[in-house]
Amino acid sequence: MTARIARRVIIGCLVALLVILLPVKVYPVLALDILLWGLFAVSIDLLLGFGGLLSFGQAAFWGSGGYTAAVLASRFHLAFPLAVLGALLFVVALSLPIGYLSIRTRGIYFAMVTLAFAEMVFYLVNEWRPVTGGENGIQAIPRIFPGLDLNNSLVYYYAALPLVIVCYAAAYRIVHSPFGHVLVSIRDNEARAQALGYATQRYKLLGFMLSASLAGVAGGIHSIGHGSAGLDLVDWTTSGTAVIMTILGGIGTIWGSVLGAALVLLLQDWLSTTARLTDATGVVTGALFIAIVLGLRRGIWGTAALWLQRGRPPAQPELLAPTPAGPQPAGTVNPSPTAVGEVR
Repeated sequence: MTARIARRVIIGCLVALLVILLPVKVYPVLALDILLWGLFAVSIDLLLGFGGLLSFGQAAFWGSGGYTAAVLASRFHLAFPLAVLGALLFVVALSLPIGYLSIRTRGIYFAMVTLAFAEMVFYLVNEWRPVTGGENGIQAIPRIFPGLDLNNSLVYYYAALPLVIVCYAAAYRIVHSPFGHVLVSIRDNEARAQALGYATQRYKLLGFMLSASLAGVAGGIHSIGHGSAGLDLVDWTTSGTAVIMTILGGIGTIWGSVLGAALVLLLQDWLSTTARLTDATGVVTGALFIAIVLGLRRGIWGTAALWLQRGRPPAQPELLAPTPAGPQPAGTVNPSPTAVGEVR
């Protein structure tokens, strides 16, 4: 009970930090970008850290959500929450066939297949000029919400914040639910999960679609917030940037992805504004990535969590729940200590 209360207090403090301090310490546009790119990185971590599936095509859903929200807001003049909802529905529909075909492969083949689908989406967006604007993209996207002037960046930050918090809460719930534990068990030993009666392909497909949904919502809010949607949203380098953010924070940590996104974006902002080294952004970010990968093998958040775990006293044997003996009903999983321990 004490641990549960402490966890709720920590979550409450983090929410208060987002609501009060973040747009004060950094300007609102950058503050919202940190949250949205963090959510984008969380969507990748949901696949990579908990499903064992490395996707290089996540930008297809981030960009599709951004373009869909842009079209709905600029051409149909929908309020921004409805435009984001439309982006979510479109991304879910898009992720179903892509995920159905992609999850039939594993390892590097899965990464290449998702990258190929992302390139197909990039081509379609570029060629569908009457709708997407081609290379020019969609400009002057309005921010519409009855009773609020969302042209103010701070007002838009607070208007978008509830949607972002709901998505983060959904990601946290997915990871700590029985569904999330089954994903981890599939990552660790898919054959064993199948032997226990789980339809692993369905679980991976659902995980793929949930991951795409988070990316699509983040992309929709991002494009409306910046007032434009361009080809960079669906470019493969966008997926690569989000993967770097995930690795920097720590794979399989969820919140580490947000930390990685904050680190990369704050560094880019500092280099381009204060240090005036815009051309050196990639070099500095790459050097930082190499240093963290070599020095902190589990990422920043993952390594910190490991250090804290080593400092805890060992659990008493009598306090550990015994493993039920004998055969168990189909559909029951006793996740291994490794699987449970990596759900953070």
